[in-house]
Parts: sequence; structure tokens; C-alpha cells
Amino acid sequence: MSAPRMAVNRSVLATVGVALLVGGTWLACARTTLLARLPDGWPSPPPGTVLLDRDGLAGLRAHTWWTPSVIAAGVLATALLAWWLLGQIHVGRRPLVPLATAGGSLRTRALEAALAERALTVDGIGRCRVHLHTRRRTLQLHLRVWLEPDATPGTVIGPLRALAAEAAHAAAPYDIDTRLRMSHLTHRIPHVR
Repeated sequence: MSAPRMAVNRSVLATVGVALLVGGTWLACARTTLLARLPDGWPSPPPGTVLLDRDGLAGLRAHTWWTPSVIAAGVLATALLAWWLLGQIHVGRRPLVPLATAGGSLRTRALEAALAERALTVDGIGRCRVHLHTRRRTLQLHLRVWLEPDATPGTVIGPLRALAAEAAHAAAPYDIDTRLRMSHLTHRIPHVR
């Protein structure tokens, strides 16, 4: 997730959280001493009653604008939250990445396959999985590498760094952000049956 988008998400969550905290605190602490400080015309229930009783609700429903406006506000809030939620979900599309050459494009799945094949040629790597995600002008390269049982991470980092540099050169107008995750393959112990 990009930094501006993450900042917007966190600020929206913080604003909603603070608003809910203030509202909840006000509702929890509202006593007659606090009710005296409210502005004139502010609806305040008498002690021992509720803010909106059946008669008050029937009075609001008597206005022709009340029910449609509440429904419209609820639908609008639901649609905006659903749109925001769908914006957070990233679909695993495999788009064509336009290259610097005129008319040149590259399928990300083909680049993933080529990089995985090249990574398997490095001594000490037993298995490799590559995922490539596109973000505006950046390609995020996720390398998941399983090392052979006797291999050390220091021996494979150099060749994998060279592989990432070749990938950056191949996807010329794009910047590549590489993330590497290493694990070891375990020794297979034969089981006696």
C-alpha cells in the first residue's frame, strides 16, 4: 500500500475513532450537571426518561422529509463505506506493463516465470516463488526463496541482488521495489513402516 493512501486510511480511522470516543464519553458521563451546559434548544431528556420516546418518534415520522432522509443518509453511508472497502482490496490482475520502447509491453506473469527460472539456477536455492505487483510507476517484486539444507543466506544474496538489477533493467521505465523472504528446506527423514 502506498504511503499517501496509508496516511489517508490512518487519518480517517483516527478521526472516526476520536469522534466515537468523544461521543461515547459524552453519553457515558452525561448527567444533569452536563445537561445544564448544553445550548438552548438542545434536546435533553428529563431525569429518568429517554431522549426519544414513542411520541417523539411518531412526531418525527409525521414530517414527510424524515423517513426518506434517514434512508438516503443510510444508503449513502453504506455506499461510501462499501466503495472505500473495495478500494482497499487489490485484485490479482496481471496487466501488461508498457516498456520504454515504442509499442513494447511485458506481461507480468511472463516476467515472474522468467525470474523464478533464473533464481532456481543459483546454487543453494531449492525452490522459488515470484510475485510481481504493479503500482503506478513502481513494480513490487516479492521473492520467496527456499534454500537447500546446507546453503547459507550469504551465498545467495549476491546473485539474487544481481537478478533484481537485471529485472529493473528489463522493466526500464518502472522502478522495482524488491522484497526477499528466505526459508530453509528441511532434511527429509525416512520413516520406517
